[in-house]
Amino acid sequence: MEPIPEKKKAIFESTLGLVREKGFHGTPVSLVAKNAGVAAGTIYHYFDSKETLMRELFDYIQQQVIHVVLTEDKKDTSFKECFFNIWFSLFSFYSGNPNVFRFMEQFINSPYNTGERELGKDEFHRLLFRFFERGINEGALKPMNPKLLGTLAFSNVITTAKILSSGRLELQEGELEQIPQILWEGMKNR
Repeated sequence: MEPIPEKKKAIFESTLGLVREKGFHGTPVSLVAKNAGVAAGTIYHYFDSKETLMRELFDYIQQQVIHVVLTEDKKDTSFKECFFNIWFSLFSFYSGNPNVFRFMEQFINSPYNTGERELGKDEFHRLLFRFFERGINEGALKPMNPKLLGTLAFSNVITTAKILSSGRLELQEGELEQIPQILWEGMKNR
C-alpha cells in the first residue's frame, strides 16, 4: 500500500470520526477541515469535492482490507489455515476500527456508492472470490460458486463484528473461534 501524505491521512481520519458521529450529511467539508487541523483549501488540494473525498476514503479503506487479505493468503500455507487467518484478521480489523466499520456501512448504502463498486466488480471482491476459487480448485471447499462462498464468509465477519461491537452479544471463552469453524464446516469439501 502506497503511503499517503500526513495531511491527507488527517483528513481521512477526521472524516471517519465525523461520519461515525454525524453521518454523511452532517459532515461538511468545513467541519472536516477544522477537525483535521487543516485549511479548507488543503482539502480541495487533495479532493475536488466532498463526493471525491468520500469515494477516495472508501478506496483507501478497501486497500487496507486488501492488505489484510494478501498478508494472510500465503500460497505455502493450507487453504484451511489461510481461511481462518483471513477470517480472524478481517474480524480484528473491523472490530478494532469502529470508525471504519461505521463509515463502510453508511457508504455502501449511500449515493456515493456508484455502479463500479458493485459486488464483484471492485478489487477487494475480485481478490476474495479468487481466494475461494483457489479453495475449490484445491479440493478444500465444496464445488460451488466462489462468489457465494466469499459473500457468505465476508458477511459473516462483518455481522460478527457488528453484533459484538454493539454489545448485544457477549461471548464466552472459545466461542468466537466457533463462529468461523461453523462456517468452515458448512463450506468444506467432505
